[in-house]
Amino acid sequence: MERTKVNLVAGFFVIFGLLALGYLSIKLGRVSFLGGGGYLVTANFPSVGGLKTGSNVEIAGVEVGRVESIGLAKDYEAQVTLRISTGVKLQDDSIASIKTKGLIGEKYIRISPGGSEKIIPANGRIREVEAPVDLEELISKYIFGKV
Repeated sequence: MERTKVNLVAGFFVIFGLLALGYLSIKLGRVSFLGGGGYLVTANFPSVGGLKTGSNVEIAGVEVGRVESIGLAKDYEAQVTLRISTGVKLQDDSIASIKTKGLIGEKYIRISPGGSEKIIPANGRIREVEAPVDLEELISKYIFGKV
């Protein structure tokens, strides 16, 4: 009888540990079920330069969304779909830029709000974009004296 109790307690600890591991995996992996909250907005960039799905979208250093998907548009530009939090409203003349955290850090999208009173609707488009800085191109220009 004593051995059965020990086995039950050990089983409960194993199950509890697996549930905790699953919860942490979902939270740390930033997985969202059922599409997550917020609304979708697209932006077309000439190049995404290392941007990945799941990257942050920030306004003034505050995370306001994530990169939902990256694909190729019909005009051979990179079409980036952003999921923006519900409480955040983007002006019609906002500017989306691909930036780097640190010198060679991860890429993210920074949105500079505009001054327009028009708001970008769900499934709308950010028209003003800035391409990422190509660090390799800058270094090669400096090395070969074409700066």
